[in-house]
Amino acid sequence: MKVIYFDCFNGISGDMILGALFDLGLDREVWLRELGKLEISGYRVEIEKKRKGPLIGTDVNIIVEDKVTHRHAKEILDIVSNSRLEDEIREKSLKILTRIAQAESSIHNEPLEEVHLHELGGIDTVVDVVGSVIGLKLLGIERVYSSPLPLGEGFIETAHGRLPIPAPATIELLKGVPVYSNGIRGELVTPTGAGIISTLSYSFGPIPSVTIEKIGYGAGKKDFAIPNMLRAIMGEIYQEKQKDTNTIIDVNIDDMNPQICGYLMDKLFEMGALDVFFTPIYMKKSRPAIKLTVISPNHLVDKIVNVIFRETTSIGVRTYQVEKIMLPREIVNIDTPWGSVRVKVSYLNGTAKVMPEYDDCKAIAERTGTPIQEVMKEILTLAVKKIE
Repeated sequence: MKVIYFDCFNGISGDMILGALFDLGLDREVWLRELGKLEISGYRVEIEKKRKGPLIGTDVNIIVEDKVTHRHAKEILDIVSNSRLEDEIREKSLKILTRIAQAESSIHNEPLEEVHLHELGGIDTVVDVVGSVIGLKLLGIERVYSSPLPLGEGFIETAHGRLPIPAPATIELLKGVPVYSNGIRGELVTPTGAGIISTLSYSFGPIPSVTIEKIGYGAGKKDFAIPNMLRAIMGEIYQEKQKDTNTIIDVNIDDMNPQICGYLMDKLFEMGALDVFFTPIYMKKSRPAIKLTVISPNHLVDKIVNVIFRETTSIGVRTYQVEKIMLPREIVNIDTPWGSVRVKVSYLNGTAKVMPEYDDCKAIAERTGTPIQEVMKEILTLAVKKIE
């Protein structure tokens, strides 16, 4: 599966996404031909290499000759709906633009069809959105991933006046997306960038297991203390089984108050144990006992053994190395009627195995009174749809 990972170390915008895609090798003429199916005019596209600090990337500039800088959301959506774009491209573009319009509608408390998209209502926004979807399609990208997003600080001048950074539309679009501050003053994530990445990204977090093929850089318009670039890493998902080695620590205990077991388990997990479990056993002379088993990362063995000695009656443990074979997995955030929910996804021969996170389901069940089995079933259905 061909994927792209956007490393947003200094933010993301529509033109930075386009720049990164061209830097990865997107064919300009083929892209322009597909973009022409939008059937709009009044703009031209300039593409050039640009240096930002020590990095060189591609800068894309949409020069708009049309002086209309804002339109109603309905007008923007009609342009895309009535175009000759391929169905897949049109649907994804409409989804992004609709979410941007919904964010503005929510902020200004106006009906979706009446909301004005001031800075977001220009042809350049439409080209950024549709052009990004086209570019991903032409590069053969089947899935998009992203890092968490850094939010800038300060204020920005808009048609609505002076607004805090991130702009209200941006922060509205980033609900459920992991964000952080890198201390840079200025707008790092634009509403267009937020709309595209929050709609298209499969998950946000560290780079997945990928065999890297190409790396591209998309240049931003402003200059900051660190390079104003968006890094895009393109490659194939590495879905082979993964191997690791851990240490198993075993100890038989027959002279300890069993009430201590729960406390001991918590302590061992706090220390970094990968798994802890107890097995009822019978020792010599048929004495009932408990076998404590701890799976530990190799580098934590000494610390975990010290916890066992300190918190139990044991004076000796057994340790041995084991090889662990794992399927590649990742945590994906799924939008549900109850909010964002984490789902664990693993892969076997390209087929996904999905399991909602128990703690998230438990919290929803307790908060809403919905039986937890119903919660898990609904989340599983939504997760399978997204992954397919």
